[in-house]
Amino acid sequence: MMCAATAGQRGRRVLLVDHYKELGEKIRISGGGRCNFTNLHATHRDFLSANPDFCRSALARYTPRHFIALVEKHRIAYHEKTLGQLFCDESSRQIIDLLVEECRVGGVTWRQPCAIASVSRGASGFRVETSQGVVASESLVVATGGLTVPKIGATPFAYQLAAQFGLAVVPPKPALVPLSFAPELLARYGDLAGVSLDAGASCGRGRFREGLLFTHRGLSGQVILQVSSYWQQEEAAEPIRIDLLPGTKARAWLAEHRRSSKPLEEVLAVRLPARFAKQWCAAHGATRALAELSDRALDEIANALSAWEVQPSGTLGYNKAEVTLGGVDTRGLSSKSMEAASVPGLFFIGEGVDVTGHLGGFNFQWAWASGHAAGEAA
Repeated sequence: MMCAATAGQRGRRVLLVDHYKELGEKIRISGGGRCNFTNLHATHRDFLSANPDFCRSALARYTPRHFIALVEKHRIAYHEKTLGQLFCDESSRQIIDLLVEECRVGGVTWRQPCAIASVSRGASGFRVETSQGVVASESLVVATGGLTVPKIGATPFAYQLAAQFGLAVVPPKPALVPLSFAPELLARYGDLAGVSLDAGASCGRGRFREGLLFTHRGLSGQVILQVSSYWQQEEAAEPIRIDLLPGTKARAWLAEHRRSSKPLEEVLAVRLPARFAKQWCAAHGATRALAELSDRALDEIANALSAWEVQPSGTLGYNKAEVTLGGVDTRGLSSKSMEAASVPGLFFIGEGVDVTGHLGGFNFQWAWASGHAAGEAA
């Protein structure tokens, strides 16, 4: 819709084809129904890609301030929640209505629901066979997203079309997704479902500090969703390192309680949920009182508290993921226009492209920026 509105408002004849019966479902369900529509602090550093600099151009030319101006133009009340995340005060439906109205101003024509049977390209452009007839066009923009939440219409269409035209695809994976425990960890911590704590988590280049939540299958919470993208990107699948005392020098904090006759789990319960502290201490053989521990044992416990290594067995998949990691390889696209270098007139934008943002409005900002870039060029 962003691309269609942008192209339409610069005088292009635009047809928007959508196979799903509902409009903007990914927008509607986002942010608990209030749509975290952008992030004030979004830059290219908040995105993962096999080609990390690709997103710079589009993000620099269509910034969060541009979309905020559009939100304010439509008199949509909004607020900042945390860390630059902007949400509608009322409903995510307002963002859908905004985009529909911008498309109306641009004279965009709609076919929805409308299935696509085939796409081909000739000397005069593209030929798209749909369930409502054949369409011929000079340009074709693919904004069909990734594999996330298939129950609301997600399909591999973008990847299939890219492959048809000879473009490479970075293998897709679920991202911003809860992680599952291997059987031994599940046996130890599986009964902690619902327990939450403030934690740091890191994997590869990803380092975050937010809430961590135990589930009946493994780990979730914002800090886990964030780091899951980096764990998925690591070919060697290095473990996730969790800082259970973020912002605290664990060794110094333990030294302050060195003379305590209490078991370590009771000391840790000052900072951590008691049930988790008990399970964690048992798993690490740290059940004695602090006063009874040697300096070496104290060092080992401090290191484990600062970098608890957890190797997930996998993710909870696309049904639970916020976005899709990977997608159409950006090395085959123009960073200015999103056009395929080898197929003039063919554009790929949004989640279907190998650009994946952090949690907190970044992926919507990429949708707006990449859609605007293609809309200015298509």
